[in-house]
Amino acid sequence: MEWVERLNETMKYMEEHLTEEMDYEQLGKIACCSAYHFQRMFAYMAGVPLAEYIRRRKMSLAAVDLQGGDMKIIDVAEKYGYQSPTAFNRAFQSVHGIAPSKVREQGVSVKSFPPISFQIMVKGGEEMEYRIETKKAFRIVGVSASLDRQIENNFKVVPQMWQEAAMNGTVGKLAGMMDSDPKGLLGVSACGNEEDWKYFIAVASTKERGDFEEYQVPASTWAVFPGSGTNISIQELERRIVTEWLPASGYEYGNGPDIEVYLNPDPQNAKFEVWIPVVKAQTGNL
Repeated sequence: MEWVERLNETMKYMEEHLTEEMDYEQLGKIACCSAYHFQRMFAYMAGVPLAEYIRRRKMSLAAVDLQGGDMKIIDVAEKYGYQSPTAFNRAFQSVHGIAPSKVREQGVSVKSFPPISFQIMVKGGEEMEYRIETKKAFRIVGVSASLDRQIENNFKVVPQMWQEAAMNGTVGKLAGMMDSDPKGLLGVSACGNEEDWKYFIAVASTKERGDFEEYQVPASTWAVFPGSGTNISIQELERRIVTEWLPASGYEYGNGPDIEVYLNPDPQNAKFEVWIPVVKAQTGNL
C-alpha cells in the first residue's frame, strides 16, 4: 500500500537527516500532506509526538557516540544540533535518565530507541459512520491564537483558549452570529504550509465581524465523522480516523484546515463532528 510506503519513506528521510534541523515541511511533502497533518498522523500511528521521536533517535545515537570514547560531549552535542551544552544535557537526561558525562562509567545503562517502521495491520473493527461532503469556501469569525510548528507545544494553548472563551462571554457572542453552515461552534486548525498556523474558536457567519477576526475556509472535499461523549471521545475519534479509516479509505489529507464542529458544546455530553479535508489518494508518486 503506497500510503504505508510513503510513511516509511519519511522515516528513511529522518534517519538521513538526524544531524540536521529536521524539515517538517519536507516530511509532509514525502507523505503527501501538510507538515501539520503529518505530525498528527505520525503521533497517532506511532504513539509518540514527532519531535519526541526525533529527540529519542538523536539521543540514542548520541549515547553510542559517547560510548565510543573518541568524541567530546560538546562535539556530540553540536553534531546533533545542540548549540548549548545545557540544552544537550537536558535532552540526554530526559531520554536516558543520566548525564552525558556518566555514559563511559562502568556498568552504566543507556536506552536504545530503534527507528520505527510502519506495516499494514489488519484489525477487526468497530464501524465508523462518515459522509463525504464537497463544500464551497466559507467565512468564519471568531478569536484565534498562534500555534507552534511543533504541535505538541500547543497542547495547553487550545484548552486554555476554550476556557477563556467560555468565561469571558465570547462563546455566547459567537453563537448569536452563527448564520451559515456548518452550524455549531467551530474549532478550526488553520495550519497550511504557506500560512501562519492558527487555531480559531469561531462560527460560520456572513454578519459584520465587529471585534472578531475572520478567516476564509477554502473550498474543499471533507470527510465528516459524527460523534458524542466527552472531550476525550473526540480525541479517540480523531485517532481512529487516522489509524483505521484513512489508510483504507482511498483518500488522503487535502490542503485545508481540520474542523471540529460542536453541535452541543457540553464537555461531559458533547455532540460533535470532525471534518478533515480529503482528496482522492495519489498513486505512483514515490
